[in-house]
Amino acid sequence: MKPIVLFICQHNAGRSQLGAALLEHLAGERFTAASAGLAPAETVNPAIAATVAELGMDITGRVPCAVTPADLEAADVVVLMKPGLALPSAPRGEVLEWSFPNPESWDADAVRPLREAVSSKIQSTLLTR
Repeated sequence: MKPIVLFICQHNAGRSQLGAALLEHLAGERFTAASAGLAPAETVNPAIAATVAELGMDITGRVPCAVTPADLEAADVVVLMKPGLALPSAPRGEVLEWSFPNPESWDADAVRPLREAVSSKIQSTLLTR
């Protein structure tokens, strides 16, 4: 069974969506990528979707969702895209705390360096397992 990696941020519209999409792109079938947030937005950040589309992925149809205790129980690895997030329950799996800025009001040009930084972190941390 493939390990489940759950990316979590505040609104599940930017950083966590980016992390899940990049893991899917970089790891292929090695992992199951998921994302959630503490206070979900209504839609995925358009700048995040645009920069992911540059890699050939369409995430515009994804809907931000709230993290649940069941999500935290199912995940083998939980990646907090902002340290110190208050989760609804204790995760079963390993917890990684990464610190990436919130791209909430950024355009695609500003998001590209974030995309590259998250990609690099995934490659050095998750894909080396």
